[in-house]
Amino acid sequence: MSLLHTIYQFAVGPFQEFAFMRRALVATLALALSSAPLGVMLTLRRMSLFGEALSHAVLPGVAAGFIFFGLSLPALSIGGFLAGVIVVAVAGLISRHTELKEDASLAAVYVVALALGVILISGHGTQLDLLHILFGNVLGVDTEGLLLVAGVSSLSVLLMAGLYRGLLLESFDPTYLAASGARGTLYQQLFLMLVVMNLVASFQTLGTLMAVGLMMLPAVSARLWHDTLPAQLVNSAVQAGLAGYSGLMFSYYASVPSGPVIIVCAGGLYFLSLIFAPRGWLPRILRRPHLRA
Repeated sequence: MSLLHTIYQFAVGPFQEFAFMRRALVATLALALSSAPLGVMLTLRRMSLFGEALSHAVLPGVAAGFIFFGLSLPALSIGGFLAGVIVVAVAGLISRHTELKEDASLAAVYVVALALGVILISGHGTQLDLLHILFGNVLGVDTEGLLLVAGVSSLSVLLMAGLYRGLLLESFDPTYLAASGARGTLYQQLFLMLVVMNLVASFQTLGTLMAVGLMMLPAVSARLWHDTLPAQLVNSAVQAGLAGYSGLMFSYYASVPSGPVIIVCAGGLYFLSLIFAPRGWLPRILRRPHLRA
């Protein structure tokens, strides 16, 4: 009985004792529920690096919000969202009016945006402010931030459910989608807006440099486990939630920054998937003698 009590206190005690740990856990689980499935859709569309680019693209807007309003969550969030939308629009214009593909134009624009954001924050804030925005502070999530994350997560899940069929058709057969009277570009733009929203919601907890980690690592890992898309969506959300919980626990007991540890835990699950998942290394090795026979 004492062993079970010790395990219980180890696994649940920090969340019972501290309100900031409970808020951090709820925020991380909410992000896992929406961000990771979006990452699966990004990998399905072969747009994995778009998430990385967009996570950096929001920085100038966050910096502008910080300069005018300080560490005000609504101002930072609105600024980040507008910056992400502008970067997506500019990249789209460049790809439509030049010979550059959209991924190339986005890569060029987001690098400039990232550098501009760092310059703005460095010139108008302290080093601590820069570190807070770049790397986040999940243990510092307040009630206002928690409501933002929960609202974005809920809206994302509802919109993904409503747009599910259109997103699949736009990914696999855009010609059929256009023939059926739907506008594929509309689905793509709505989907990218969802990605930007989730990255903006994530920057307070994981920072603009780490936000994409919880979106992409579980998504890539889930593809190693399942062939069907619904299973991948569920698996990615579960892995992201597990990484969030494990990262918070490890950071609490080891006294290390929580945001990077969460991403490292997600990377650990990805590494295990690379070895043990049905599409991973070990099953492929075990199947080789059978294939030769």
